[in-house]
Amino acid sequence: MSPRGAHRFLVGGTLSLTLFSQPPEPMADPYLWLEEVNSARALAWVEEQNRRAVGELSQSPVFPSIYDGLLEIYDSTAKIPEVTAHGEFYYNFWQDATHVRGIWRRCPPASFATAQPNWETVLDLDALATREGTSWVWKGAHVLDLSNDRAILYLSDGGKDAVVLREFDLTTSQFVAAGFVVPESKTNVRWVDRDTLLIGSAADAAGATDSGYARVARRWVRDTPLSEAPLLYAGETTDVSVFAGVTDSASGRRRYIRRSRTFFERDFWVFGPEGTLAPIPVPSTANLTFFQDQLLISLRSDWESGTSTLPNGALVAINFDAFMAGSRAFQTLFAPQPRVSLDGYTTTQNHVVLTTLDHVNGRVSAWRYDQGRWMTFALDTPAIGSVTVRAVDSDHSDEIFLTTTSFLEPSTLHRQTVGQEDRVALKQTPTYFDASDLVMSQHEAIAPDGTRVPYFQVASKTTQLDGSNPTLLYGYGGFQVSMKSQYSGSWARGWFSRGGVFVLANIRGGGEFGPTWHQAALKEKRQVSWNDFIAIGEDLVTRGVTSPPHLGIMGGSQGGLLMGVMYTQRPDLWGAVVCQVPLLDMLRYHQLLAGASWIGEYGNPDLPSNREFIAAYSPYQNISLTKTHPRILFVTSTHDDRVHPGHARKMAARLEELGHDFLYWENTEGGHGGAANNAERAQLFALGCTFLWQELSGKQD
Repeated sequence: MSPRGAHRFLVGGTLSLTLFSQPPEPMADPYLWLEEVNSARALAWVEEQNRRAVGELSQSPVFPSIYDGLLEIYDSTAKIPEVTAHGEFYYNFWQDATHVRGIWRRCPPASFATAQPNWETVLDLDALATREGTSWVWKGAHVLDLSNDRAILYLSDGGKDAVVLREFDLTTSQFVAAGFVVPESKTNVRWVDRDTLLIGSAADAAGATDSGYARVARRWVRDTPLSEAPLLYAGETTDVSVFAGVTDSASGRRRYIRRSRTFFERDFWVFGPEGTLAPIPVPSTANLTFFQDQLLISLRSDWESGTSTLPNGALVAINFDAFMAGSRAFQTLFAPQPRVSLDGYTTTQNHVVLTTLDHVNGRVSAWRYDQGRWMTFALDTPAIGSVTVRAVDSDHSDEIFLTTTSFLEPSTLHRQTVGQEDRVALKQTPTYFDASDLVMSQHEAIAPDGTRVPYFQVASKTTQLDGSNPTLLYGYGGFQVSMKSQYSGSWARGWFSRGGVFVLANIRGGGEFGPTWHQAALKEKRQVSWNDFIAIGEDLVTRGVTSPPHLGIMGGSQGGLLMGVMYTQRPDLWGAVVCQVPLLDMLRYHQLLAGASWIGEYGNPDLPSNREFIAAYSPYQNISLTKTHPRILFVTSTHDDRVHPGHARKMAARLEELGHDFLYWENTEGGHGGAANNAERAQLFALGCTFLWQELSGKQD
């Protein structure tokens, strides 16, 4: 994608397809001890690796300027505060140089619109951590919407996904004495009323799924033990999770159960009289939202319903009571097109607001339901760039927060009433870099099966296509997550303002073109995602943007798996690799932490037919004894309780055994995000950018 007035480029590329017909023979694993997260032996190994990585990279002449530049951005008091409306206030969680762990704060909406809002601190996490001797990390709050005076706070020790839940009084800014408290676990709660919660908790083994999430849902009344709370629903241990929800509708507060059998398959029930459960008859791959008296159904597969076929990727609406009685008189709010997909939607008091991707550029439209009829209209958005929309107060207002951004245009937060021309720009991200010499463009590579795979590029206007440019290619490619253009001071300070070319891949497995783009790379089809990324790398070389010695790659989580596969399948194409919080041992991933929840994405290694195609690409089992590999930096976190740090630990140990060059850094806090505060975030990103710059540029400044 390119800035206003610039051209959009579509170019082809070629790819040398590497065949992987035979999976490797199973090997004995001598590094299982590194899966013991907090064992003395494992932590001693981590400490030694950290000392070596930080010792080298922190001594690079470029590290201080990258780190200082990043920390300045993260600690900036001019950042756009992301706010959520509760009653008479906008609430925001904020971290800066003074508030390292952060503060939860609030201000009136009118004050938020000013240059210097009058913020009131509700909870100071730094003070709480000091007072209680616990490394608290903020994970959010669930506010009682009936009165907006109570909240359940989600607090994590060290940044883990598992949280402690504690009731908080928003009128006194104090924890409620003898209030609702849930010990550390992966827990979900929703308020029914002031004295009642619907809760799914994995606080004990019997209440947890194999993935570590809640298996049972209960109705918990104040001043009673959670263990005695009446059971609403119990799933299977093989499920991913069970969730009990509460939503307001035209007919009152509606309660429902969502059982996630896999990451992408769900069953829904709605509570009827006397607590009876009525199944909602939609496809298992669909997702649901209640809106007024309507049911919104987002489809991830074709649905033969009534006399018509509703297409994969569509959003349809129908009167809920009529649907439960057998009606199939759907209204289609969105139908997918070849390069246009539904990115998401939000509901206001009277509207459903859709964000769509048109060739990975954001668009917004709205539907209004009035007297049994749906009407639609578009909302103005920039021709290029990304757009996100959130309802300000979905139950009581038609106001939305609309944020526009692109790689080179600072993010701008607008407030608008849907259906009115009253859009106001409230806040804008500071200009963190000079973009006058930069141009962004959009290109396409051609995968081996002929699929056109898009990618974004940011480079200097004077970039010479001579193959010498240090180039960072970033990718993810999984779980229907779309990689979109956004203004990033991090990428600028860390990379392209230094003269590097930045590239963002839109490979299959993501959601850029809807569910079909994601499903094209599921399970046994995973190799197409790897091939897409390789195609982009080769296209950059073919176009003369860069060459293998100057082409580096980076990705985290699923993107970390992508990096591991690129390292093992095409080591000749990359000059350096940064592999963050990765999945790497794919033959054991389902046995580690939340891994079982991703079987719907990758398959089950315990099934011989699945194990064969997983073993064919699993990085830990495919490290070559003979190939020359690029240098690689692993980044992970001791407290990551989603993707086990053992993946990165074992891979690094195996490389060390085989004599391959690598660096390894493990933060002791931060959870799956890799960092718990701004200084740690700056260090994490600075280490990666410093590593790539020194490996790819041949420069020391």
